[in-house]
Amino acid sequence: MKYLQTIGEYFLMLKGIFFGRMTKRSVLTDLIFKEIDELIIGSLWIVGFLSFFIGAVVSLQTALNLSNPLIPKSLIAFAARQSIVLEFSPTFISIIMAGKVGSFITSSIGSMRVTEQIDALEVMGINSLNYLVFPKIIAMLTYPFVIAISMFLGILGAYTAAVMGGFVAPDLFVQGLQEEFIPFHLFYAFLKTFLFAFILATIPSFHGYYMQGGSLEVGKASTTSFVWTSVVIIITNYIVTQLLLS
Repeated sequence: MKYLQTIGEYFLMLKGIFFGRMTKRSVLTDLIFKEIDELIIGSLWIVGFLSFFIGAVVSLQTALNLSNPLIPKSLIAFAARQSIVLEFSPTFISIIMAGKVGSFITSSIGSMRVTEQIDALEVMGINSLNYLVFPKIIAMLTYPFVIAISMFLGILGAYTAAVMGGFVAPDLFVQGLQEEFIPFHLFYAFLKTFLFAFILATIPSFHGYYMQGGSLEVGKASTTSFVWTSVVIIITNYIVTQLLLS
């Protein structure tokens, strides 16, 4: 019963965001660019770092397990491409972002709740949900660009590790990247990314907006936000995969 009530409150929040009183356009534009800077640009370095080295590790593990001489070396690139494009970049990076971006969103909104800044916005006649959450949702629409960068750097890391490690020739690696390439896989990956972006913006906002208590509860809300955002991302990933790739 508690979970049904929570889900009901979540959809009421979405109603308040999209169908409530809209914030002034000039103010909203400034807020959106601020959120893009904090949520997206501020996350590029960790995404790039993780993507490059995870791509390298995937490539090395594949190469070290190819002990059969009959298996073509181009399979190293093929396996790295499939792993990075289908799962690592859209899903694994999104879970990392649930910890970084999600916790930041929850703590920032939760702090405003604790210090009664949200109540002050309501007293001034401002739709606090639209003012606080809507810019974050719009900013996260640029999240697929982060995942595209992650895919590129992941494959670059795989190429660097495989070629510089002497496991495969550069031309064979490029050949493996091109083998059995299915463009629909990119559509699948970016569709998941858009869904994850919405989840990353709304679930942490929900936990921050509706939290109760003092400063100690802000930390607890951030932890709960990370857990539930990760769970919903994993479940959404399973459903989308089942619907599109089965």
